[in-house]
Amino acid sequence: MAEQKATHITWHDAEITRDAREKMLKQKGVVLWFTGLSGSGKSTVATAVEKVLYEKGHLTVVLDGDNIRHGLNKNLGFSPEDREENIRRIGEVAKLFTDAGVIAMTAFISPYIKDRDQARSLVDDGRFVEVYCKCSLKACEERDPKGLYKKARAGEIKQFTGIDAPYEAPDNPEVVVETDQQSLEESAQTVLDYLIKQGII
Repeated sequence: MAEQKATHITWHDAEITRDAREKMLKQKGVVLWFTGLSGSGKSTVATAVEKVLYEKGHLTVVLDGDNIRHGLNKNLGFSPEDREENIRRIGEVAKLFTDAGVIAMTAFISPYIKDRDQARSLVDDGRFVEVYCKCSLKACEERDPKGLYKKARAGEIKQFTGIDAPYEAPDNPEVVVETDQQSLEESAQTVLDYLIKQGII
């Protein structure tokens, strides 16, 4: 789906650079890519991180998987091909935000390593922070905030990650938050500590 179909197009360079925007915003434009099983706390941790960053005067955006599927990606399902296209599109959107100097947080299961690596390749080194929300399948099923695991176990949802579709955990994420061991505050602080250490904020 990523094939270039449009022809006779030319890239237009902006007069205002990313560096200029970052200087104005006093932050570095980065992608914080939250990945993990359904119910592992991706959106919850991303929202908690965003709240702290906002209170400190930083410009952020959270791109949530379900929300994106209501609009930009509403024509995509959950087949492997559609999952790949879903992540490709959001990777491109996240890149646009980083070019604007924004701290863009994405909360998607994004189960395949190759798709996450593709999203990483879109931005410069140091501008992609993979945050693995590590949580056991058992804990995710016990939480089951949307009742999806129950439906998947009953056969009502097919190709559900962790049940009858795979999840490929990151090999070397920048940040790991163990959401079945840490409190929400501890998980959020782990992410924030990394951002501070790397000079992003």
